[in-house]
Amino acid sequence: MKNDVWSMVHAERAALIGDLAHLDDEQWEMPSLCTRWTVHDVVAHLVDTARTTRLGFVVGLARERFDFDRQNARGVERERGASPQETLDRLRRVASRRSTPPAPLDSRIVEEVVHGEDIRRPLGLAHSYPQEAVSRSLRLQARTPASFGGAKELTARVRLTAVDADLSIGSGPEVRGTALSLLLAISGRRVALDELDGPGIAQITRSA
Repeated sequence: MKNDVWSMVHAERAALIGDLAHLDDEQWEMPSLCTRWTVHDVVAHLVDTARTTRLGFVVGLARERFDFDRQNARGVERERGASPQETLDRLRRVASRRSTPPAPLDSRIVEEVVHGEDIRRPLGLAHSYPQEAVSRSLRLQARTPASFGGAKELTARVRLTAVDADLSIGSGPEVRGTALSLLLAISGRRVALDELDGPGIAQITRSA
């Protein structure tokens, strides 16, 4: 349900803001799990996506000649403050927004969970995500084409089985792990591969 999604999104934004408030400037400049992005860059991206509207997304994408990566980079450049505190203040101001690009609403949960780990894991921070948020994120990523950052093609070749949830997706050799580890792996975060096992691991390793 729509309200259910936003309550999870807002809770995750608030939790991340709480974690970020304790970082020093050096930690903000650490590499995240996102290639070429620092922790500061990922936070700026989250500000940008929280502000994004359906119309704004389409206009922005057209302006960048339909280059999705360039559009994301432009958003980071626009929302990254002169200091970590400025960027954190911007995140606080957008934390309760409900705007979204033209994508499935559960993509807002994916954004918070995956990027939350992009930030926390390099910093050694642990966070307990609601199981429903992670499971819904995994389901959406599993049915989203790779061209949009998902793993639809992969789940046609392997079966993802979450050991901490009643959830199995796809067909083929099995890959087992927690729902969060599976989500990160099919979202291209190689750091999670060591947390998985099963006969399908070679397939998922090649795709990550």
